[in-house]
Amino acid sequence: MQSCTNNAYAKINLSLDILGTLDNGYHSLKMVIQSISLYDVVTIKKAESGITITTNLPYLPTNENNICYKAAVKFFEYTNIKSGIIIDISKRIPVGAGLGGGSSNAASVLKTLNKLFDTKLSLKELCNIGATIGADVPFCVLGGTRLAEGFGEKLSPLPKMPKYTILLVKPSFSLSTKAIYDLYDKQENINHPDTDKLIHGLKNNSIYEICEGMGNVLEQTVISEYGIIQEIKDELLNLGAINAQMSGSGPTVFGIFDSFEQAQSAKKNLWGKYKTVYICSPV
Repeated sequence: MQSCTNNAYAKINLSLDILGTLDNGYHSLKMVIQSISLYDVVTIKKAESGITITTNLPYLPTNENNICYKAAVKFFEYTNIKSGIIIDISKRIPVGAGLGGGSSNAASVLKTLNKLFDTKLSLKELCNIGATIGADVPFCVLGGTRLAEGFGEKLSPLPKMPKYTILLVKPSFSLSTKAIYDLYDKQENINHPDTDKLIHGLKNNSIYEICEGMGNVLEQTVISEYGIIQEIKDELLNLGAINAQMSGSGPTVFGIFDSFEQAQSAKKNLWGKYKTVYICSPV
């Protein structure tokens, strides 16, 4: 095999709670994360030497600062393989959007290299490598619906999210995850999500109970700086979403709709007003 291609799926945070700070300085998290059908495409070809990255977005770094480059280096260190590769990343997931695009790309690189070089690493091994690259990478290796704890590396499977339609809306700016967490640390009177209720809703296959348990402690912080996040939430709710919430560290907001037709109607209302509007579903 000389080349291999893999889809890198985005994620949303149905729940994101911060419980405190770990000994290593990371935030202690409790999150329910869900893979969604929006994806990038990662193709890797064998080459004579070096790690070369190409992408359809001219502003993305293609050197050692790219998370896919870091993933390849970690994979080769772990497997002691000496080879050159060309990584091509066809991006559709918005950058700096709270949708885990970079982490998903890195996870896809690990899985694709594992197949390309027939190294037969287990998912646990790939997750362990991924945890050294970024907090969301282990989840992106596994995908699905999962409870993430620790700094995001402790993952437990959950019942699948019901197949309702999700509408993603991203304003014209991107946000730095580190900057948002730094701002969060200065916040007071935080409203925490009812993650246990959300999990109970997943077990009962009840989208309404899931939506009642949703929450994101970073949302309050971001809204205090960027009021447009609240405006998007309100618009999605007014257009029929069961619930709407910011994903990750933002700024993308997602709404969960009863039907595709409702989501399609909402998309028509929001298309052109915001930079990015996607319809997708849980995977």
